[in-house]
Amino acid sequence: MRGSGRIWKGISKRVRLLIILVLLLLVLLPIYWMVNTSFKHQPEIFQLPPTFVPEDFTLYNYESILYGDLASSITFMTYFKNSMIVAILTVLFTLILATPAAYGFSRVRFLGKRTLIYLILVSQMLPIVLILIPLYITFLKLRLLSTYIGLILPYLMFTLPFAIWMLKGYFDTIPLELDEAAKVDGCNKFQAMWKVILPNIRPGLTATAIVAFIMAWDEFIIALTIMDRDAMRTLPVGIIQSFVGEFAIKWGEMMSASVITSIPVILIFIFLSKQLIGGLTAGAVKG
Repeated sequence: MRGSGRIWKGISKRVRLLIILVLLLLVLLPIYWMVNTSFKHQPEIFQLPPTFVPEDFTLYNYESILYGDLASSITFMTYFKNSMIVAILTVLFTLILATPAAYGFSRVRFLGKRTLIYLILVSQMLPIVLILIPLYITFLKLRLLSTYIGLILPYLMFTLPFAIWMLKGYFDTIPLELDEAAKVDGCNKFQAMWKVILPNIRPGLTATAIVAFIMAWDEFIIALTIMDRDAMRTLPVGIIQSFVGEFAIKWGEMMSASVITSIPVILIFIFLSKQLIGGLTAGAVKG
């Protein structure tokens, strides 16, 4: 029995390893194909059978989007700059507003607290398309179309509820004794949060910031609606409008632009992976 158990355990371990390898291949293959396509000329992209390594390696697609004409006089780097500004400011405002709100939900007792926090969660369930028309009309009257603040405000409607829920979970993992010790030392609630609690949830803040950045960086529908001037377009909208035409798609340039667009997110995960994993696991302990 022991021998058969060991054999079964060895087989099951190999099966799990095989499943992991297959899933890893399914995840990495589209990424590899994107990078592979970005170094091909247009005819080779449609070649059958397809080539898994470029036969005629070229940097033309990258040179075209970085130095050539893109969407008339608008350059790819203009879209990149717009996305970076919007994403960074969205993260900044999200943390500034969500941190005290989450601290309040975690530490302060008040009437309707549970109902209010569930209402915040329900706001995440609304489809974006339901608010596009009233959002456009409102921002048109406020003259906020094609402005950074006009795009950041709608993004906050989606990043704030998520950030409040995440940060509340991190605050809940910190013992109340730390707040009481800070009060003994003469701190008020804000000082206790700023000087004592926040340093202890730094991984949680990092994880929340990363997720908020990705949400703002990848968003398409709202950016397409609010940014009606081409010079204010963000990367997702700029890529579609520049490379997807009525009769043809510039696959080489689009894949090159996608590779460059992916670089900031990849770098964030490389340099902040430990904080991200630590923050996600810490927030899952108690909620």
